[in-house]
Amino acid sequence: MSDTILSRCEAKGLRLTDQRRTIAAVLEESDDHPDVEELYARASARDAGISLATVYRTVKLFEESGILDKLEFGDGRARYEDAEREHHDHLIDINSGEVIEFVDPEIEALQEKIAEKLGYRLKGHKLELYGVPIKKS
Repeated sequence: MSDTILSRCEAKGLRLTDQRRTIAAVLEESDDHPDVEELYARASARDAGISLATVYRTVKLFEESGILDKLEFGDGRARYEDAEREHHDHLIDINSGEVIEFVDPEIEALQEKIAEKLGYRLKGHKLELYGVPIKKS
């Protein structure tokens, strides 16, 4: 990633209020996949004047501007991550909701091979695996 969420907002000419700057900073520091409620809790801990509506509007603006990616893992919660993060796939624990990021060279190569076999050059993909922990005996 070449720059920060804040600098990409500035480069796109977005008006950056103090509250939007706070939300951008919270997003920048997130190493998980927060939903709007989680972002609101983190941002309002820094600035009690931030409303849930402000977080919703800001996240929507950042998403529409290509700064954030919206992720939906089938649990009814839209989650967000930096659109400029390095490529990775997701494994979602359907019991806990935990999202684990991973990169596997074999999976990447297989996807390229499948696309080529079908007559395509792969330009991107999203892979989401859903599972439950294997009980250790």
